[in-house]
Amino acid sequence: LFRKSLPRCRRINRMLSNESAPPPAFSRSNSQASMDSTSMEDFWCEVESIKESSEDGSEEATLLEFKPADEGELEAEWLQDVGLSTLISGAEEEDGQALLSTLTRTQAAAVQKRYNTYTQTLRKKNKHTVRDVRDIFGTSDSSVSSHCTLAILLSSIFMHFARSLSKLLPDSNPFLLTMYREPVAVPATKSRLLMLQNRNMLRFTLKFLLKDFLYYFLKIFVILVQFFNVSVLNANMHSVCLDCGLDKGSPSITEELSYEVSFSESITVLPKNQEWPKNQRFKKEDSALPKFIVRKSRFGLTEVGDLSPEDMKKIRYLSLIELTAFYDALGVELKRNRAERVRGRENGLFGVPLTILLENDQKKVPGIKVPLIFQKLLLKLEETGLETEGILRVPGSASRVKNLHQELEAKFYEDTFDWDQVRNNDAAGLLKMFIRELPSPLFTVEYLPAFITLVEKISKIKLQLQALHLLIMLLPEANRDTAKAFLQFLKKVVANEGKNKMNLWNVSMIVAPNLFIYKGKRANQQEMQAAATTAHIVRLLIRYQDILWTVPSFLISQVRKMNEAAMNNSKRQLMFDKGVRKLLRRKTMERERPERPEGAVTFPPYLQSDIPEGVIRVYAPLHSKVSMAIQLNSQTKAKDILARFHCENSRSSSQNMRGQIQSLHEIGGNIGQHCLDPDAYMLDVYRANPQAEWVIKP
Repeated sequence: LFRKSLPRCRRINRMLSNESAPPPAFSRSNSQASMDSTSMEDFWCEVESIKESSEDGSEEATLLEFKPADEGELEAEWLQDVGLSTLISGAEEEDGQALLSTLTRTQAAAVQKRYNTYTQTLRKKNKHTVRDVRDIFGTSDSSVSSHCTLAILLSSIFMHFARSLSKLLPDSNPFLLTMYREPVAVPATKSRLLMLQNRNMLRFTLKFLLKDFLYYFLKIFVILVQFFNVSVLNANMHSVCLDCGLDKGSPSITEELSYEVSFSESITVLPKNQEWPKNQRFKKEDSALPKFIVRKSRFGLTEVGDLSPEDMKKIRYLSLIELTAFYDALGVELKRNRAERVRGRENGLFGVPLTILLENDQKKVPGIKVPLIFQKLLLKLEETGLETEGILRVPGSASRVKNLHQELEAKFYEDTFDWDQVRNNDAAGLLKMFIRELPSPLFTVEYLPAFITLVEKISKIKLQLQALHLLIMLLPEANRDTAKAFLQFLKKVVANEGKNKMNLWNVSMIVAPNLFIYKGKRANQQEMQAAATTAHIVRLLIRYQDILWTVPSFLISQVRKMNEAAMNNSKRQLMFDKGVRKLLRRKTMERERPERPEGAVTFPPYLQSDIPEGVIRVYAPLHSKVSMAIQLNSQTKAKDILARFHCENSRSSSQNMRGQIQSLHEIGGNIGQHCLDPDAYMLDVYRANPQAEWVIKP
């Protein structure tokens, strides 16, 4: 038990640093043992404060249940989460086919690995004795063995299809022979019935064969890609140095990040006898973190909010595949927590799921992305609390916080709550309480333990940042927007370190328990053992938030390819549609115009004339001059087009229009909607999506 006295945190910290004494209720891990005893004092004080507030009943106990996963279930859920449920159901889905066609070598290997595990589990459950050809002949690392294995696999698959096809032919199958041959002296009605049954039987057998073919085709594809990329892989063996030791002092140079190549493709194969360090160290000095700059491509940078929800859904699919491939390349197992959904409250402020809270708030303020109560708490602290010494660290009065909590629940939506009575430390306590009482953690728990494992094993900040970047892309929209607002506030707190005495490491230690020590049956001990690691993660989130909320350009390129593949599949489907063919027969001399993509803006016919190559027509529906044809060259940027419209419309635009920030949007074609970076080179964007429409709007 903990004694409630002023120096209790120091006593806890001394107990934790004493190796001869038995560990207390919250024991330290190896990573924590490497930290100075005083460096984690704020962390344990915050843990004790959270424990006291829970025991006093000021917070509702929301338990997060964890379900055990049956063999093969995690792989099946993973395939569904990445949009490849077609591999499980066997149905032909255009989105799944389009996604498979855009995967890189490492991404395809990650999909193949999970699909193999899933199919092998099904075989075991169904008691099938089918063995994989690689289990029979074995594998080797030599190039000769690779040639032999590839030849054996291809020949085995060919023989498998030959046998399957021979069983389907009527001449070699007596059962099918009697079914497909029309009997003699059978009435016409019965003959039609038998023909219909035969046709259904043929359709069933072909569907079964197609499902079997999809499995083996994916196998061949991955093996061929891996086979032909062995030389490339060996040539780039030393392109990335996986430094698992301690960072050597302050970084002397700025490191550049590039998003044009996937993270997993830039990682070399780890040595087989790679040993991870047991005592990972985290330096608390802010200077220990390197400085990264993002190299802008010709397409500029894209933030999370710049893409349409449909495209962001595909970004999440690809991010999970890339994260899995990234872990596979590093040799780290990507484990996932299967947490049951907690319903939570359906009304109120605290303990309400973010999605429900936003639905209620959007009835008052349409289009809002961050809960109103959370915004108000942040605004209160930004206006009066940024310079308060010990803000976030010094707790407010527990009784006052409890009373304010109840008063907010009753008066907030009635606009009768008096914010002037709220002290800064009490507001900080309410802010942390809001985060802790969320039914599901702000940073979802599915892959958090896997990331903690990665940080403990690999000390290279760049690799940690890349993994964290993909995890941010996986967050639900409500969580991602709320987390961004919270991190922006924390960045302002750190910027006022001279007055509030809260540096980056102090803030990280205070925030980490509130974010990551969620309430669950088996979670507390695990998260407490990773105290230093979770504080380091928060430090990365605060320091590199601008990088983490930027969508990697290689993911956007894959989304474009997915949309193009889906459009091509739709066109092929239309070509075989009977109604379209009849229409083409009646109108042989007419050329039908293609349908406009979803999300495209409709304009008058006189504005839809043919446009020469290299010329785009930009629309500005809210301006007095709604359309302008612009000749592009290699140096034309999006901001140049915006400046030209601003100059043309500066005199006639209303005062409301002048106060709005307008951007150039790329709509349709191979993207849903994309708000362009002002520094994007338009000729490159135009060539990547020549079918797009270009619209200036807020």
